[in-house]
Amino acid sequence: MKALMTLLGACCISTSALAFEAKLETVKVGSDVQTVERGMEAMMNACHSCHSMKYIKYRDLVSFGIDKQKVDGWRGDQPMDAAMLAQMSESDAIQAYGKASPDLSLIAKARDGGASYVYSYLIGYYVTPEGKPGNHIFPETRMPDILGMSGVTDAAQRAEIQGKARDIVSFLVWSSDPHEQERHTLGYYVLGYLFVLTFLLYLVKNQIWSRLK
Repeated sequence: MKALMTLLGACCISTSALAFEAKLETVKVGSDVQTVERGMEAMMNACHSCHSMKYIKYRDLVSFGIDKQKVDGWRGDQPMDAAMLAQMSESDAIQAYGKASPDLSLIAKARDGGASYVYSYLIGYYVTPEGKPGNHIFPETRMPDILGMSGVTDAAQRAEIQGKARDIVSFLVWSSDPHEQERHTLGYYVLGYLFVLTFLLYLVKNQIWSRLK
């Protein structure tokens, strides 16, 4: 029994070590319209052919403040209320990569590490000694190095790719909760309403008690 417990403990330690072997890069995402728009544009050019965002509609982009002409160019003849579906069909994706490409609408919240995980994944590509592409964060990935990080050695080019990855992650963080700012604004109104209501009730209470005295 003791030997079994020791073996299980060793397995847990090994699994934990493997899980945290690749350190995530901390990334500071932007929530302003300009950053999210840049990320959206980069995502449409690099990711949208394979990945859908079924919980985001083109109208959501315009409502947030992204240039409508750009949105019209992305959506083509699709209505504004259409979901942002991938250009590649699921069957074609399975045939090309062996599995369907995941939807990216909630990817920033679906992964442990959130934005840092997605960012580290995008810039985590490298070339193996056998000359094949690999990824430090998710070695089993089937996705190609869409940003071209693995083939870049120049520091300026790497910094440019990292900036593009940050913009994409900023957009994916926004898409995981596109109505966050609206909720925050509504929250301020609610707190203001409750403050005024509390003050009025306090005045009414004082008036009633003054008559009883």
